[in-house]
Amino acid sequence: MIDLKTLTIEKAHDDLKNGAYTCSDLLAAYLKNIDLKNKELNAYLEVYKNAQEQAELAEKKFKDGSATLLTGIPFAIKDNILVQGQVVSAGSKILGNYRASYDATVVKMLKGEGAILVGRTNMDEFAMGSSTQTSYYGVSRNPYDPSRVPGGSSGGSAIAVAAEMALSALGTETCGSVRQPSAFCGLAGLKPTYGALSRHGIIAMGNSLDQVSPFGKTVRDVEIVFNALSRHDPEDSTSAPEDLRKSKAAVPKKIGVPWHLFEEGVAKAVIENFKQSIEKLAKAGFEIIDIKLPSSKYSLATYYIIMPAEVSTNLSRFDGIRYGYSFKGETLKEVYKKSRGEGFGREARRRILLGTYVLSYGYYDAYYNKAVKVREKIKEEITRAFKTVDLIATPTTPTPPFKIGEKLDDPVAMYLSDIFSAPANLSGVPSLALPSGKTNEGLPLSIQFMAPHFAEDSLFRIGKQFEKISN
Repeated sequence: MIDLKTLTIEKAHDDLKNGAYTCSDLLAAYLKNIDLKNKELNAYLEVYKNAQEQAELAEKKFKDGSATLLTGIPFAIKDNILVQGQVVSAGSKILGNYRASYDATVVKMLKGEGAILVGRTNMDEFAMGSSTQTSYYGVSRNPYDPSRVPGGSSGGSAIAVAAEMALSALGTETCGSVRQPSAFCGLAGLKPTYGALSRHGIIAMGNSLDQVSPFGKTVRDVEIVFNALSRHDPEDSTSAPEDLRKSKAAVPKKIGVPWHLFEEGVAKAVIENFKQSIEKLAKAGFEIIDIKLPSSKYSLATYYIIMPAEVSTNLSRFDGIRYGYSFKGETLKEVYKKSRGEGFGREARRRILLGTYVLSYGYYDAYYNKAVKVREKIKEEITRAFKTVDLIATPTTPTPPFKIGEKLDDPVAMYLSDIFSAPANLSGVPSLALPSGKTNEGLPLSIQFMAPHFAEDSLFRIGKQFEKISN
């Protein structure tokens, strides 16, 4: 019997290497949990038919001595990351019949390592959401409390790891889409430096913001996945060159806390838990410094202008002509109108309209150009802060996991879930979310740390130390 609850990537690797069980045995244990839990939680949209074949290939790597830490490790893959020959729908009706013609670079890397891609996971449609409720394929549920959301947009991937239906998972982040579900599902989740992991083969939402991001039960698991996938990719124009990636990590000693950002809109349980976490860090010898990030309070407003603008541009290609859902209209205009009107869900249509508006004549300068300038100020402000502190700490989310349906009809309340996520995405710096305790009801709480560009090692150091002082 494999104890999936305590299993980590390194432990699984040692067990597989020592013959305690095979890759097929490990896969079978996760598939059993999928059979037991997925109907209720709706984490997976599909389990790949060739998963067993992948497990057998992984076993050969152990036999010939070419196995790596990720060989035989079962991974869940978010439904906007291309896997050749498999359906990739981005949680949308409009791409319901699209099969990927090639592998995303990160998928190609995982296959090269001998990882097992178990299946594709549910997500908010085109990654637009903070709850995994906007998927065309139904809502997903939090494994800690199925009446609550798992976070989004990468909710399915988070559930898969938290509910022992995969050992690790890939999601994508545009604004908190991995850190927030990590927080709601009690996981570690990394938003890497923009350009650290290849975006080639990812269905785009916001090109200047999107980033592939890993989930893990521990910081070390996340570190292993990041280190395996962080390579320059000539297929991705936003991929950082190797010389830029050389670690700029310092041993973290000074932690900046922008207390002024938590003055309102943050749940009492979140604030109390965050203060306790900061006290633990202070007792462990870290210097806690009060910092000011005056422009960061505009992060959310800035994000919700830039992101819809990029969404409206990216999603214009889905028109019912080349691929995806197509309404058979009598005129070209009717094909466009009906295909997009019926193919896109409510939230996707809302953001397309908002983005088209802010890019339109007469509003481009008033909204989009202004947001781009504010984004630069936020980036400069955060870069300047890192001259006096090694890391910046905030809560990961302003609330614990909320009830399904609670904020669905109030877009502004839903968007506020991203309030602590936006600064890292807008500035491109890495950020790590990790468990920091639970509410009285047993719901997960989380703290996040931001570090300078390409200083992921600093995040892994603080993350592993925080895990020790929190246990």
